[in-house]
Amino acid sequence: MIEDEDLLLELLNSTPVVAGRSTEALTGETARAFANRHAGTGSAHELAALHRMRSCLQDVVRTVDGAEDALAAALEGAALRPVVTVHGIDWDVDAPEDDRLAVRAALAWSRAQETAPGRLRPCANDECALFLLDRSRPGTAKWCSMAECGNRMKARAFANRRRKQRPTS
Repeated sequence: MIEDEDLLLELLNSTPVVAGRSTEALTGETARAFANRHAGTGSAHELAALHRMRSCLQDVVRTVDGAEDALAAALEGAALRPVVTVHGIDWDVDAPEDDRLAVRAALAWSRAQETAPGRLRPCANDECALFLLDRSRPGTAKWCSMAECGNRMKARAFANRRRKQRPTS
């Protein structure tokens, strides 16, 4: 498992489509609870930084033109600082406290790119706004959820095949 993988996926998937419309899951008390679950402050500045980072990461995963530049701008001023221990070197995020959670999400994205290249991707259902980190052995997972999008897409494909097979009268 990638460090902060749950933070990354929960952040990326915080704009789900409900009843055909994109929704915002990071608002109010829900957003503060999200930040607290991931050792953040829950401040207004931190939530704004998370919204900005989420947009950058969603665009970079979807390979939107200019996404890398926007991500670099969102990370401006952040650095990793070495912390030497008897077990080796750990790396701490060196950024203002309210920016650290967003930077950790970007680092989790980077680790996913390094350790599981091509496996962090958007759901193959065009009507879905969620992302998945494919952990399957062959790396061929397409949907955020087999129970939801996978079932829906397979049922749609089956219905289309059946329609094409029917003789016209």
